[in-house]
Amino acid sequence: MSSVKRKTVTSPQELLKTLTLSGDEELDNQIRHWVLWDRNEATLNQVTSAVNGQDWDVLRIRLCSRIQYLGTGMRGGMRAGFDSINDVVVIGAAQGICAYMMDFYPSIQKRSEQGVVVGYDGRYNSRRFAQLLATVFLNNDFRVYLFSRMVPTPFVPFSIVTLKCLAGIIVTASHNPKEDNGLKVYWTNGAQVMDPHDQRINEYISKNLEPKASSWELSMLDGHPLLEDPYRLIFPQFYGAVKKLIPAAYLESNECSQLRFVYTPLHGVGFPFMREAFYQSRLKPLIPVAEQKDVDPEFPTLIRPNPEAGREALKMAIKKAEQEHCTLVLANDPDVDRLAVAELDPRGRWKVFSGNELGALLGWWALESYKVRVAKPQVSNCVMIGTLIGSRILASMARVEGFVYVEGMPSFPWMANRALELEKSGRTVLFAFEDCFGYMFGTVVPDKDGIGAAMQLATMACHLRSGRNVTLIEKLREIYETYGFHSSVNSFLEAETPEVIDEIFEKIRTSAEDGGYPKCILEGEFEVVHIRDLTTGLDTSYSDRQAKMPLDPSTHMITFTFTNGFIITLRTEANAQTPRIKINAEIAGLPEEQDWEDLQEKLNRMTNAVIEEFLQPEENGLIDPRKASI
Repeated sequence: MSSVKRKTVTSPQELLKTLTLSGDEELDNQIRHWVLWDRNEATLNQVTSAVNGQDWDVLRIRLCSRIQYLGTGMRGGMRAGFDSINDVVVIGAAQGICAYMMDFYPSIQKRSEQGVVVGYDGRYNSRRFAQLLATVFLNNDFRVYLFSRMVPTPFVPFSIVTLKCLAGIIVTASHNPKEDNGLKVYWTNGAQVMDPHDQRINEYISKNLEPKASSWELSMLDGHPLLEDPYRLIFPQFYGAVKKLIPAAYLESNECSQLRFVYTPLHGVGFPFMREAFYQSRLKPLIPVAEQKDVDPEFPTLIRPNPEAGREALKMAIKKAEQEHCTLVLANDPDVDRLAVAELDPRGRWKVFSGNELGALLGWWALESYKVRVAKPQVSNCVMIGTLIGSRILASMARVEGFVYVEGMPSFPWMANRALELEKSGRTVLFAFEDCFGYMFGTVVPDKDGIGAAMQLATMACHLRSGRNVTLIEKLREIYETYGFHSSVNSFLEAETPEVIDEIFEKIRTSAEDGGYPKCILEGEFEVVHIRDLTTGLDTSYSDRQAKMPLDPSTHMITFTFTNGFIITLRTEANAQTPRIKINAEIAGLPEEQDWEDLQEKLNRMTNAVIEEFLQPEENGLIDPRKASI
């Protein structure tokens, strides 16, 4: 999608007269809207060409449905259409967010003094979208802190807290394919918006879809009295704040360590910011993967710019590490809010840590460094947060060490907001993580932060090597020996239609002989002890059988807990492009259960049994596309 404005002398009204429409009243109304509203020549031409080619089915998809602001933000392909990301949709979103904030904060003084912060990543059109957002807010007398250069996503929540802004917006599609872009909104507390704000934002966007003429006028960004670039102020303060979470003694030992790290930002914005992070942490300079070091919105060396792709995403970094005789690899996703790690084992094989394994290591380290950092540590007042689909290793640690473990919804908006609530009540939040490589230390940055996590992980690696000559792989084994072996399996199955999935879940809820949920697998070998259904509100672990976590009737999410420490969650996601069932399973052994191979075998056998018995893939036509494509 180009960012060139319309140069044609033909007015929108005149252009409409030249078009022969479809005869479908709803579609034709949306075509008229697009032609009258869009001032971007490239996306306008996409629509008029489709009209002239009578491509009504494509136009119906693009124009008759609207992209939604979800709990994780708004993301989509960059192309013409109300279902996609483009100038018209970004302006509509900006106008809606702005209108909501004006109602929420009616004080003009508050808006003009505190305002909003806007940042953007290195994707196509990100800078232009950020400028359009800034223009809309300036038109409504908000002070706007617009970063003049690409920044990591964590800079936006940090800026809100530091500058005491009312909200912040980052233009990014994180680790999505190169064709995509999007935006995320952070509220006054620095955390991503969640219910009810996200729902209200959607409502306000739907009432403000038509771009005002002034919303296109980027020229107002030149010398506007309410426009500031916060980069020079935020850059040093960010590193000063995250560095405070590393004890001074560990910074000194970093300086003496000879440990080196190969790093890839996966063609994202990360390199200069991680280079500074390592300098501030007194670590050896990063060894970058030259071909992936600089920002490139094409992501030319990657199938997917996503650390969750595992070895595939880290292939070039591992090759570089072997050339440099280096044993550790770090990777951020393109907007630098996630962290992936690989380490060379003594046999010369590379281990790519899972998100849950890194959560175990970083959780252990958060507690260790807290005890060193604070003069009088109060572990019983400390909190760590995980999700109901991630590993429960932190829960096992909490039982031994005495801190509080909070299990929550699988979203960083929920975790960050909960962390801030807990801090307000007097608790000390040490760490939060989700299994897809998102980590948060403290609440300095109330969101997942790949920079702070990398500083902590590299410091931990140096400390373990210099003190006891222990690798991360060996430390993970020690954690399992102390708190119990934990292993997880994550997968998904795709269905032909959402209706098929609805039928599967309704059958699960009524499949037992008594008309209820299944009570066992493998002909009674393993029994279900608790069931939690966050679609219906059932949780049998409580005496009143009422779930205490937020419900979402628009999705399915059922968790089965078995007697032997096996837990499995079957779930769907709202508005998913492909109908799919996600499967998250874990076995949590006790410290005395030292036969880890047996536990791993049980995990695999029980996961397969739940899939076969509860989901019945063959009968329901479910497929695993990863196996199908091999």
